[in-house]
Amino acid sequence: MRKRAAIEFSLRWKSTHATHNDRYYLEKVDFWRDIFPGSMGDVLAETDPGDSHTEIFSPGYLVPEYNENNLVSFKRSEITPVQDKMGLVLEPGRYYPKGFFWRPLGSFTVDQTPVRLVEVDDESLVADTNHPLARYPLQVGAAVHQSSSITVQRGGTLNDIAEIITAGGPGMQAAGEEITYSLDTTSPLPREDESDDELYYRTPRLVHHLDAAARRHVRSFYGRLLKPQTRILDLMSSWESHIPDSAHTCHIQGVGLNEQELQANERLSGYLVHDLNKNPRLPLDGNSFDAAVCTVSIEYLCRPMEVLEEISRLLQPGGIIAITISERWFPGKQVDKWADLHPFERQGLVLSYLLDQGSFRNIQTESIRGYPRPEDDNYSDRMSSSDALYFIWATCVK
Repeated sequence: MRKRAAIEFSLRWKSTHATHNDRYYLEKVDFWRDIFPGSMGDVLAETDPGDSHTEIFSPGYLVPEYNENNLVSFKRSEITPVQDKMGLVLEPGRYYPKGFFWRPLGSFTVDQTPVRLVEVDDESLVADTNHPLARYPLQVGAAVHQSSSITVQRGGTLNDIAEIITAGGPGMQAAGEEITYSLDTTSPLPREDESDDELYYRTPRLVHHLDAAARRHVRSFYGRLLKPQTRILDLMSSWESHIPDSAHTCHIQGVGLNEQELQANERLSGYLVHDLNKNPRLPLDGNSFDAAVCTVSIEYLCRPMEVLEEISRLLQPGGIIAITISERWFPGKQVDKWADLHPFERQGLVLSYLLDQGSFRNIQTESIRGYPRPEDDNYSDRMSSSDALYFIWATCVK
């Protein structure tokens, strides 16, 4: 009998400044129909639920190998008036859909393939059309969650596993050898809604900002990093910390803007009502925390570099900073350009924050995509997938 399985694939690779793990869950992998890289299909077909398998692939195997000829120069005049009317701001280091430059790149307007601009001036541009992962050896892991047998196989869709797990952004979070995201990090970063944050957050919002499956992944992520009986700083905290029960012996200090939400947070050992956008400095002793977490909120920081400087002051040497990003936020309160960035670019921007601040090493990123959205979720009739998550964490060395 033919076999089908639910498998989480992980794509592990290392860039100049960080190590990365991009996870993708496929619920109905078909061993009769789907195409697998290397020998993974044959091995996984015999792998039981709960077990896993890993293979390493050289650059050029899963995605086309990096080629200098894929650096394409063209004139600004070759960009069509449609893009000009959109008020498109072109910046070096940013990725844009290939369809934006369809004429000089010989593509179509609907082409969403990411290309990175590496040079921009008043007259011309240089676009890197290589795949974002083209330079890297890639380690592919596969953890089998469950499997089932199929007695009859008719029709269906053929899936290329390598294409699925490498598409949609992995690689875009990595800063290049000589080029990083060119977003202005001067303080304060502007926002569309510049109203007083204390007034905006005055009304408690006792609602979940992630679906239940995504919340479990966040708790699992923090559970891997946070050690028992340590002091944790929960920045921009709310009524839910997303810190797992395994950290019940930890002292968790919350910092947020709504006192009712902080009072409702049962995980907190104490809390501080404080506006980091007005004053990044916290009335807390230096070297007094072992870890700092910031969950789906860093996009609201107008002074991210100053806040990271403060976190560096508060963390013990060797302390951990852990940041979670999602694709949801309060519209208007995020810093300008955040909404325009690709989700993996946002992860790359935060990675650049850590690099630029200078006190953090051993930077790692992780993403989780493709898990099914719980059926009882309010958005299950419109979105089949759980909220995608993007993690960044590092060690404070100062």
